Amino acid sequence: MRQVFPIVPAPGSAMLVGLVALVPVVLLLLYLTLCSRFVRFEVSREGLKIRGELYGRNIPASELVLDQARPLDLNTDRDHGLSWRTNGVGLPGYKSGWFRLKNGEKSLVFVTDKSRVAYIPTTRGYSVLLSVDRPQEFLTALMAATGEAKRDLNSAP
Repeated sequence: MRQVFPIVPAPGSAMLVGLVALVPVVLLLLYLTLCSRFVRFEVSREGLKIRGELYGRNIPASELVLDQARPLDLNTDRDHGLSWRTNGVGLPGYKSGWFRLKNGEKSLVFVTDKSRVAYIPTTRGYSVLLSVDRPQEFLTALMAATGEAKRDLNSAP
């Protein structure tokens, strides 16, 4: 003869603790998913401003190495593909934060479309990867904006 004995039910407080712990996680994931729609890259004389996300920041023009900047297609570029996420978000279709590239380089990443990426090295030991609709046009605008600031500095008395 077989007998079955159920577990004593956990107190109601255990369920409440589980829900309280789960709510912030769900809210964070929702926030990160929505953030990808509101990230903006602003170019100006001062440099590059990344807005609308946890990992956003201002990168001064003096720290951008624009002579090495170029458009990339991460689907075919083996060296600059994302390798390890060290501190960031890795949702399907949206990567942001700090990553290591396959070539070992540290990179600040905001990528939604791997085929349209602007690659910008910095003097601070990391690069920036940004998904933009027209990477070459973006880089040209960034070079023009920051180039004006650099020309002004060079011509100052």
